[in-house]
Order: sequence, then structure tokens, then C-alpha cells
Amino acid sequence: MSSPTSPRHGPDLRRPAVVLAIALPVLLALVVAGFGIAARAGAFDAPAPAPERGPLALAPVDAPDASSPACTSLLAALPADLPGDPAFPTRPLAEPAQPGARAWAAVPRPVVLRCGLPRPQELTPTSTLTDVNGVSWLTISDGTPQPTLVTYVAVDRGVYVALTTPTAVGTGPVQAVSDAIARTLPRTAITVR
Repeated sequence: MSSPTSPRHGPDLRRPAVVLAIALPVLLALVVAGFGIAARAGAFDAPAPAPERGPLALAPVDAPDASSPACTSLLAALPADLPGDPAFPTRPLAEPAQPGARAWAAVPRPVVLRCGLPRPQELTPTSTLTDVNGVSWLTISDGTPQPTLVTYVAVDRGVYVALTTPTAVGTGPVQAVSDAIARTLPRTAITVR
């Protein structure tokens, strides 16, 4: 008969089992917490895609004043790069290039400016306008619950200027374009119907 202190059944064999039973769940909890912290910090996120830089094909739109001296002056005054992180460089337009248009490379979609458009139908006496660096803008979202694109239309100049940006790029592009518009195009009364 074996005694309770024999090496086979003694307290020495139970102690490592108890330590292991406590240590494994604690270790598992630490590993799961580490993965959670790393995921929140973005360690597992895919790198942001690079913006396309090749020629951009723009569909023709009704832009009766696109070739006007005002639009020509504005296009010449626009910055080569728009502010962003990183900056958004000018993107060439595919042939045939649309008059009065300019584009900049951004993710997930390019930033596009169109000059010489007709008065937007959304501009009414009750429209909310936003002033950015001395330019009055009408904001038009893409109509979805969580818009991915927003179009700003400058409505207080002799020509209407639309700037369409991905919502993810922030307000840097509209601020830079506002500066160019304010320097180039004189302010006029806002026409509503």
C-alpha cells in the first residue's frame, strides 16, 4: 500500500497542475487583450491604397461658361497640389479634356473641380450656405445616409464653380480652392429663384 506522501500521489504532483490551471487562462486573457489593443491601434489594418495618378476621364456635363475668361483665370490660379495628408497632386485629364475642369489625385476618389456650370437647382431662397475664406458655398451630398462624396458649389461669383471631394479628405481642398476663387473671381450677388 502506498503512503500519502509517496512520489506518485504526493502534493508535489498536484502543485504544478494547479499552477498550470491558473496560468493558462491568465496567459490566454493577456494574449486576447494584446490582440485587442493591437487591432485598435491599427496594427492589422491594410495600408491605405495609393491614389490613381493616370489620366482621369471626365464625363461631359452642361457647362456653358467653362471656356469663359473667368474660368480660364480660375484654372490658372488653382494650386498644383491640394492640402491633405499627403498632399493631393494634380491629376491629368484624359483626352478629350473637358473645358473648365481640373482634378487632383485622392483616395478613394479624385477631387474634381468644374467651372462654368449652370445655377444649381438646389439653390433656393432657404438654402444653407457655408462661407469658406470669403466664398459662399452650397453643399450637396451624394444623397446616401453616410455620404462618401460631397459637392460644394460656389454661388457668389460670376460663374458657378463645383468642387466634388471624397468626404474622407476633409476640408483642405475646399479651403485651398476658396483662396484661389477669392483672389481670382469678384464676388457677386447670389441669384436664387
